[in-house]
Amino acid sequence: MEINSGRFSWCCSKEQQKIYQNWFNFADSDNDGRLTMNDATKFFDMSKLSTPELQQVWAIADSKRQGFVGLKEFVTAMQLISLAQDGHELTSDILKTIDNLETLSPPSMEGLDYLMARSREPTSNANSETNGNTHSLLAPPKSFSYLKSKKKNNAHAPPAPAAVTSVIDGLKKLYNEKLKPLEATYRFNDFVSPILTNTDLDAKPMVMLLGQYSTGKTTFIKHLLQGSYPGAHIGPEPTTDRFIVVMSGPDERSIPGNTMAVHKNLPFSSLTKFGGSFMSKFECSQMPHPLLEHITFVDTPGVLSGEKQRTERSYDFTGVISWFAEKCDLVLLLFDPHKLDISDEFKRVISSLRGHDDKIRVVLNKTNQVDTQQLMRVYGALMWSLGKVLNTPEVMRVYVGSFSDKPLKEAEMGPIGKELFEKEQDELLLDLIDIPKKACDRRINEFVKRARAAKIHAYIISHLKNEMPHYFYKAKTQRKLTKNLDKVFAKVQKEFHLPAGDFPDVDHYRKVLGHYNIDDFQGLKPKMVKVVDDMLACDIPELLKNFRNSCN
Repeated sequence: MEINSGRFSWCCSKEQQKIYQNWFNFADSDNDGRLTMNDATKFFDMSKLSTPELQQVWAIADSKRQGFVGLKEFVTAMQLISLAQDGHELTSDILKTIDNLETLSPPSMEGLDYLMARSREPTSNANSETNGNTHSLLAPPKSFSYLKSKKKNNAHAPPAPAAVTSVIDGLKKLYNEKLKPLEATYRFNDFVSPILTNTDLDAKPMVMLLGQYSTGKTTFIKHLLQGSYPGAHIGPEPTTDRFIVVMSGPDERSIPGNTMAVHKNLPFSSLTKFGGSFMSKFECSQMPHPLLEHITFVDTPGVLSGEKQRTERSYDFTGVISWFAEKCDLVLLLFDPHKLDISDEFKRVISSLRGHDDKIRVVLNKTNQVDTQQLMRVYGALMWSLGKVLNTPEVMRVYVGSFSDKPLKEAEMGPIGKELFEKEQDELLLDLIDIPKKACDRRINEFVKRARAAKIHAYIISHLKNEMPHYFYKAKTQRKLTKNLDKVFAKVQKEFHLPAGDFPDVDHYRKVLGHYNIDDFQGLKPKMVKVVDDMLACDIPELLKNFRNSCN
């Protein structure tokens, strides 16, 4: 299966681009370069299509489920409206069936020319009868209310606060007003996860590739991009010695990690906590590619075995993996038929992914190098090894294939290889293609998980605070509480009726707690916790209800 995301509906003539640009500028009441659902509804109504047809137009145009569209998506919507007016049934792939989109005329929008002409009139000519304006002879169309609403929005008045135009905007508002105060009070960012920024919620979906050296991580990315990217190096020896973020950009170049960390529009600022040693091993590979406009890939150093390799890492490798796992939408664990042993470091890496089980996909790569009988044995051995490391009763889904940047010959695939490889590859690539569509749902899911984790953290810290004596033996009591932290977790779980699976890793928590004086924390603030409870019970469901068409 070939990923062909390079054919956008942006294809149109220069004359059509000019028309659509003018229409977009007119429809964009906030002049912020994006058309919200409310503005789009008013504008699309001038096409006189039925409500179900317009809902379908919006669903296809807003494929990222953001609740707003930019110029490219607006052009897509206009082309879909034009096809619908010609009697075509709208589907998500209908624009791909058009040989030349430049032959597709702009849709008919009733009253649009009149409204645009009125919007360009000077204020002094508002009384058209007095000034002899010819437009006064024309009866205003039914869509005149749209012009009035735009004039009202553009009236001279103090700027209003930014409106919530999408689910993501709503999550930003809820986080800053309701969840962030609780996190800051109990220093959630030091124990569990860094403070969120707007760029964290706005970031494109990310896919991280993990595995031992020479399992095909870099080649897998090249396979998807159908070409190389800056900084890619492939060889049988450990070649990728750094974390490389492969993302979209206007030209091909590599950007150092420290530059990435200070970029306001990128979600990598909190990586600075891993120190300069890590930042020297972190870089961005930027290139123009249609797939990268929707997904960002993270190529990682090969996981090695042996004490020497573990002790020579100058940064917290497992901590970095855990950081990316939280930010990523999908984590691919790649295995080689000849490298099924899971080292101690690999066990720690996989263990750091706990809590993100729904993101993990296992890929048994390079299976063209073994015959059918060997493949069955390798598959069984891999399932056995993963079962012991992941420690779950469920069977992990394993994709079998050979993701190479060169086409495989049928003779290299074995007697049943070709059909098997194609089916497995298609399923995995479909999983990847669905990521942008599910990005909004993933953000909501992660947000809710974070809110629950922040509540549990507040309960744990306040319980520890209450257990501390008022005057004497403070240090001794703190050591005892820290040592018996697992019992503290059990007490908090029982007292507040919390699920055990939502509690943090006790060893990591104990390690961080050792750097703090428990007496410095604040006791439980029920009002703060209630605000978060109300957010989970009322605000988020209401947000999803209001933007149900933009995050399905």
